[in-house]
Amino acid sequence: MKSIRLIIIVGIISMLSCNANFATKKEKKEKTKFVVIETAYGEMKVMLYNETPLHRDNFIKLAKEGFYDSLLFHRVIKEFMIQGGDPESKGAEPVKRLGSGGPGYKIDAEIVSGLYHKKGALAAARMGDNVNPKKQSSGSQFYIVQGKTYTKEQIEMMEEKRNAPIKQKYFYNYLKNPENLALKTMLDSLNQNRAFEALNNEIQSVLTSLEPEMQNLNLLNYSDEQKEAYCTIGGTPHLDNEYTVFGEIIEGLNVVDSIALVKTARGDRPLEDIIIKMKVVRK
Repeated sequence: MKSIRLIIIVGIISMLSCNANFATKKEKKEKTKFVVIETAYGEMKVMLYNETPLHRDNFIKLAKEGFYDSLLFHRVIKEFMIQGGDPESKGAEPVKRLGSGGPGYKIDAEIVSGLYHKKGALAAARMGDNVNPKKQSSGSQFYIVQGKTYTKEQIEMMEEKRNAPIKQKYFYNYLKNPENLALKTMLDSLNQNRAFEALNNEIQSVLTSLEPEMQNLNLLNYSDEQKEAYCTIGGTPHLDNEYTVFGEIIEGLNVVDSIALVKTARGDRPLEDIIIKMKVVRK
């Protein structure tokens, strides 16, 4: 299985290499954009990714308009993230529950491989899959990752846990195909005869043969870079492939830690308001 995965990875890298020159030329035309988020706990300088232009441009537009000024970091969870951008948080009473406001529109998801939830990542909040299957982002609400560190084994377990139901569903649908009736009959027979070792071996063999096809599914595969980051600086790996990451803090990461330590009330709202002021800077 490892060798098959290696071949797939090498193939993907080769494909990317073929387009490297074109991508580089395109990126040179786009200057990197930066935003500074000011709070009573200090400033955070954010670099916005050009790979997520819809989110980048929307964030800059709202910042320039002063949309974020006087809003709050209304949701703070230690070792997870700090969240802001709800327009209803401006001047909100201490008892008011926040987190459902926005500018009146959503942004299409821009979930890009290689942009992940390491500590300091800037990502877009959104409604859950049950009402938002396309994973569209809130038009204004964002969160900054604090997270925590993990062991390599924990990361691999997260990966397996996320991918298992996806692979199982694909496998069961594969067995439903008429051309696979003989295979399904054999597996059913092994199961009925309680020949579990043989059953497991057959299933593993089929799964191995299906690995190339399943690479087209929304599987979670942490790169070596991601694993290294999550094991050293930390983050929230379980959010990868689920939310759009569109920037990262390049200065003032300690401010996230300071805010994450504040006392909160029910609903994870800080007891004392943490007011935001935002400005776009050149670099």
